Amino acid sequence: MRFCMRCCMMMKRGRTVFALCGVLLLPLCLLSLSAGVSSVGLGDFLRAIALGEIAEKAARVLWHVRLPRLLAALLAGASLSLAGVILQEVLINPLAAPSVIGVNAGAGLFTLAALVLFPAFPRVTPVAAFLGALFSALLVYGLARFSGLSKTTIVLAGVAVSSLLGALMDAIVTFVPDALGSRSAFSIGGFSNVSMAKLEFALPFCLVGMTVALLLQRELSILSMGDEVARSLGLRVNGYRLLFLAAAAMLAGGAISFSGLLSFIGLITPHVARRLIGRDTAYLMPVTMTLGALLLAACDLMARTLFAPYELPVGVILSFVGAPFFLRLLIQRKRSNRHDAV
Repeated sequence: MRFCMRCCMMMKRGRTVFALCGVLLLPLCLLSLSAGVSSVGLGDFLRAIALGEIAEKAARVLWHVRLPRLLAALLAGASLSLAGVILQEVLINPLAAPSVIGVNAGAGLFTLAALVLFPAFPRVTPVAAFLGALFSALLVYGLARFSGLSKTTIVLAGVAVSSLLGALMDAIVTFVPDALGSRSAFSIGGFSNVSMAKLEFALPFCLVGMTVALLLQRELSILSMGDEVARSLGLRVNGYRLLFLAAAAMLAGGAISFSGLLSFIGLITPHVARRLIGRDTAYLMPVTMTLGALLLAACDLMARTLFAPYELPVGVILSFVGAPFFLRLLIQRKRSNRHDAV
């Protein structure tokens, strides 16, 4: 009886938090469309639409600059946050995230290689990013499993793989100096050069990853209990683990193909969501996705307006927020381990 009441309370809290995030998202989107270096506001845009003057400055600025940036921030925030949840549950490691265990680096390496080898084929970029993310995720998991699967081993393997893949990106720039501009902007991350065309190429990958994750929430929850428990409940552990890693790679690769190597977003939002609603799997993913969209849209808005007319890369804002959070998480885990040892 007490367990049922607790579950009902968690579901009610999950619905409330999800609804609140949705309410906050609307004014943030309107503010993002209204604010910027240009003096064009949302009222100018609505007036241009009402009068049918689509070619006017207001319509051009909003359709071709601000709206793509807003949609890119929302899609990247939701995708990278959901990828973080999947990796943390599959690897049973709260420190796992696309930027921590090398998934971002793998997607970045393959994307940079695609830009160098196939500059005239932008549709190749999301495919390359997905393949790179999947390659690095499988490589990290394989290394950790070979050396003794543990939470610390996974993180250390991710750091090593990230360093190796980063060195390969530097090697590409060394041999192909024309790729230096793409490498610099891509490594920091941001939405200054995003377009609707880039979003259209990446959207299918993100949608497939979201669909797999949302439809298989129960299996992901069982997998997070450990291999022995999952097998005892009849779950095919290796098959589902590979499927979820592929879904996380699709989400991270699709987002990275147009946003660059944004750090910490996939680490921060899952932890915030768990603190708000607990481990209720029915709402953990939707709340995490909404929080990620909120956070990244807010960071993009700050990047555009804090020092206008100069613009900060979104990745810089995220690093200021994410680095202290990561350090705090490490300190908390160390204290918890000491307490458990005692």
